[in-house]
Amino acid sequence: MEFIIAESTEDMSRRAADHIAACLQADPDCVLGLATGTTPIGLYAELVEDCAEGKVSFAGVTTFNLDEYRGLAPEHDQSYRYFMKKHLFDHVDIDQARTHVPEGANPDAHAVCAAYEEAIAAAGGVDMQLLGLGPNGHIGFNEPEDTFPAATHCVDLTQSTIEANSRLFECIDDVPRQAYTMGIGTIMAARSVLMVVEGAHKAEIVKKAFFGPVTPQIPASILQFHQNVTVIVDPAAGELCRDKA
Repeated sequence: MEFIIAESTEDMSRRAADHIAACLQADPDCVLGLATGTTPIGLYAELVEDCAEGKVSFAGVTTFNLDEYRGLAPEHDQSYRYFMKKHLFDHVDIDQARTHVPEGANPDAHAVCAAYEEAIAAAGGVDMQLLGLGPNGHIGFNEPEDTFPAATHCVDLTQSTIEANSRLFECIDDVPRQAYTMGIGTIMAARSVLMVVEGAHKAEIVKKAFFGPVTPQIPASILQFHQNVTVIVDPAAGELCRDKA
């Protein structure tokens, strides 16, 4: 594992964008796994600028997002399809027919999850998976559990996750209680993993996830077993790990 404490939040975003840009340049037809949340917004902005300047192209890229709220249509302004269009897809030269987000509006969880796994396999697997880190250590919407879920599945969101995401909705009652998410096995099958983390409120979970025991109670800790993972944190998120970097 490569663990990097960036000089600033902006530096974290630029470094992460450079990792993705390098993947695009090495393989213009690569498969990217993408994440949502406030942390990746800066790196998506960097990639949009890079594309506008002709430094990178998404023309041959296929993407798979980690997750989507169950029950939200893609047009809903809090759906992750909407997020990706707003922050990346509508601003780069990507073929949006090759962008994939779990079908949140479909209530048939088995069909949605099985189709997503099949689509990832048909694309040849994910070359680089981008991740954020939840306050309780979740990746995607894989919440703390007794085991590591293997494949894409429907998950009941924990109260802490609902509360953390409520800032994006008009009120907490509007936050969906379930989501479709790639499983830990699906994430671990990516050929490389890139994680970005920002904020002092994540400092403790960063330390536990990457320098503590591997346990399904901290889902991100499984990444310690991945053979090609890069973690880039801003100074506040890395404050408790300065002796590790």
